[in-house]
Amino acid sequence: MPATLDSRRLAEALTLAASAIGVSDPNPRVGCVIGDADGRVLGGGATQAAGQAHAEVMALRDAQAAGHDVRGATAWVTLEPCAHHGRTPPCCDALIAAGIARVVVALADPYPEVDGRGIARLRAAGIEVELVDAASDIATAARELNLGFFSRVVRGRPWVRMKAATSLDGRTALANGVSQWITGAAARADGHAWRKRAGAVLTGIGTALHDNPRLDVREVATTLQPLRVVVDSHLRLPPQARLLHPPDHGVIVVGAIDDASRRAALAAAGAEVLLLPDVTGRVDLGALLPWLAQRGVNELHVEAGAALNAALLAGDWVDELLVYLAPKLIGPGLPLAALAPRDDLGSLPAWRWIETAAVGDDLRLRLRPPGRADFQG
Repeated sequence: MPATLDSRRLAEALTLAASAIGVSDPNPRVGCVIGDADGRVLGGGATQAAGQAHAEVMALRDAQAAGHDVRGATAWVTLEPCAHHGRTPPCCDALIAAGIARVVVALADPYPEVDGRGIARLRAAGIEVELVDAASDIATAARELNLGFFSRVVRGRPWVRMKAATSLDGRTALANGVSQWITGAAARADGHAWRKRAGAVLTGIGTALHDNPRLDVREVATTLQPLRVVVDSHLRLPPQARLLHPPDHGVIVVGAIDDASRRAALAAAGAEVLLLPDVTGRVDLGALLPWLAQRGVNELHVEAGAALNAALLAGDWVDELLVYLAPKLIGPGLPLAALAPRDDLGSLPAWRWIETAAVGDDLRLRLRPPGRADFQG
C-alpha cells in the first residue's frame, strides 16, 4: 500500500484523536481509521471518556454500523493499541477478533502495561504491524497531542503549562491589580481552549482572593471540566469563593500550615484539603506535581500571580509558557513573575520559541526550555 495513503490515513486518525481533548483524560487522545486496500475508509473513531471504548473499538463499531466487513483491512492508529485489561478489554484483542490484517501505528505507548506488548501481541496473531519513524511529522504530532500523558507516564509528573496575558512591557495588571481585560475576547476564548486540554488548573491564594476566579472552561464546549487546585499555605480560601461552586469538577486546596477550623470549613464547602509543607513552611511544589500525576493529571494549566509563577519557574517545573501579548503599554504594574534579580545576562535561562500566532488583536506566544519535550518513553 502506498506510503502516501498511510500518511493520509494517519493524518485523519490524528484529527479524530484531537476530538478526544476534553473527553478522554486521564487516558491518551487516540484516533483510529480502518480502510481497505482500495483506499476506502470503512470506519473511524476516537477514544471516549475513561471507562468507555477506545479509538480502535469505536472505529470497528463505526464500520459495523455502516455494514462494512473489515476482515483483511488496515487499521491506522495514532498510539499503540493496548494489550491489557484496564477499565476496558485490550484493543489488540478487538482488532485480532475482527480479522484486521495490517496495523499502522504512529507512536509506541510508554505505559508500562503496553510499552511494545500491543505491537508484539498483534504480530503474534499474524497481523502485519508497521511502526512509523519516531522522528516523522505524524509521530511528532501524535506525541505533541499527548505530551501530558507521556510526561505523567515517563517522568511521573504532569506537563506544566504556564499561561499569562501581558502588555507589551510585560505587565499582567495595573499597579492597583486591575487586569480585566488586557487581551481581547478572542485571546480569552483561546485561553479557555488550552484550559480544556488540562486535567487540572493551578492558581495561588493571592489570585483566588483578589480576582475570585471560577477557573472552569466556559468559552469553548467541553465534556470534562479540569480539577481546580489552589496553593494556599494558610488555608485562607473563603468557603464562599466562586471556584468552590461551579458543578462537575472538584477543588483541591493545598496547604502547608494546618488550621482545623479552616480545614473543616473548606471541606464542608466541597473542597479536598491536602497538606504538603516544605521545610520553609510553604507548599512543597516539588511534591505536589507527582501527587497530581498520581491523580491522573496529564497537563497542568497554571493561571497564577507573580509569586507562584516565580516559584514554579525557579524550581524549573514549567515545561511551557503560553503568553498572550496585547498591543498595549501599561507602565508601572504587576509582572508575570516576581523573579529574583540577576547581575549577569549570560546566566539567564534560555527558552525556545515553539509558536507565534495572531489571535484577534493579540499574539499567542508559546515557548519551552530547550529539550524539554525530549523525554522518551
